[in-house]
Amino acid sequence: MSAARLRRAARETVSGLPREFWWLWTSTLVNRLGAFVATFMALYLTLDRGYSASYAGLVASLHGLGGVVSSLGGGVMADRLGRRPTLLIAQSATAVSVALLGFMTSPVTIAAVAFLVGMASNASRPAVQAMMADIVRPEDRIRAFSLNYWAINLGFAVSSMGAGFIAEFSYRAGFLIEAGMTAVCAVVVFLKLPESRPAATARQADTDVSLGTVLRDGRYMAVVGLSFLVALVFQQGSVGLPVAMGRAGFSPADYGLAIAVNGVLIVALQIPVTRFIEHRDPRTLLVVSSVLAGYGFGLTAFAGSVGVFALTVCVWTLAEIVNAPTQTGLVVRLSPVHGRGRYQGVYTLSWSVASLIAPLMSGAVIDRLGAQWLWGMCAAVGTVAGLGYGLLMRRLPGEGPVPAPRASAAVRVVEG
Repeated sequence: MSAARLRRAARETVSGLPREFWWLWTSTLVNRLGAFVATFMALYLTLDRGYSASYAGLVASLHGLGGVVSSLGGGVMADRLGRRPTLLIAQSATAVSVALLGFMTSPVTIAAVAFLVGMASNASRPAVQAMMADIVRPEDRIRAFSLNYWAINLGFAVSSMGAGFIAEFSYRAGFLIEAGMTAVCAVVVFLKLPESRPAATARQADTDVSLGTVLRDGRYMAVVGLSFLVALVFQQGSVGLPVAMGRAGFSPADYGLAIAVNGVLIVALQIPVTRFIEHRDPRTLLVVSSVLAGYGFGLTAFAGSVGVFALTVCVWTLAEIVNAPTQTGLVVRLSPVHGRGRYQGVYTLSWSVASLIAPLMSGAVIDRLGAQWLWGMCAAVGTVAGLGYGLLMRRLPGEGPVPAPRASAAVRVVEG
């Protein structure tokens, strides 16, 4: 592709999105660039503090449990308080709790503060997704979600590399740097992002959306259930794959080399692949990506070298690139405008619960049945999820009209 075509493709990818989106995108990127603690937490607890691997696993579980709790709480806050206040509270609380974690010394206080960090850091996700849906036109949402996902992975790739160097200097410095960069995100939100929560119409005001409303929405909860299945499969890249490779005699460096392909491909392909799928049938995309994810991990059963492991990572990474923005766009389309926070919170919950269950599931299957069974189960789960999406999405609801912006509105708000 010529340089001129590359420039045109890049310009088309970023054009048409509102300024508020780019400030939100910048906040996401800065947040992920400073995400050091999750990368070196296990090493910090076992090598620097001298705790056991079991204790490190307990702390990781408590961190994840905090995320499960705040998935729902963050969604309710986004609808009741607004997207901007929720982001400010969540990011400020994250900055304080992460900094505090770096100074904890006893096992009980470390575990307790890790739980608080998990709660605070995950509470912002429903608000971010709801705000993005508020300010971006329906026809641009897949592209916007894709760009945001790209920023998350770019930031994480950079922070993962930087975490090793920072840890060699000082683990505490990593905690403080992450706290500082999260505080910068809060400042960006405070200075540059006005509230985007749409004002409820008279009819909407009479129809209150509670968590019970979301849980009784059978079709939406079916989508959340399918999302949970897909999340279980994708989680095996960080929980099942390293254990299986270790059991097969591969070193941590071998696993690091194989899994690095995931981040590299997402950064390199997320934007061009999104241009290809942006206006295609989401039903087909979700069916194909679910099956591709399942069989991508299923192929791991036949891997016997680092190169083949890396090839399987390529397969399920392509599924991840397609699934992430398409799934998020579907969640928005199925969510009422005045209940987006709660709906996004329940969707986020599916991934948080999967992150808790996946380590337990993969460990039990590998110990009792062997890694081959785990990879076969991934293929089966991916197939079930694909069939589920195909059945549920036969009549996908339309996007709805895009209202003209009000003169008094600080942010363009669109119906979904």
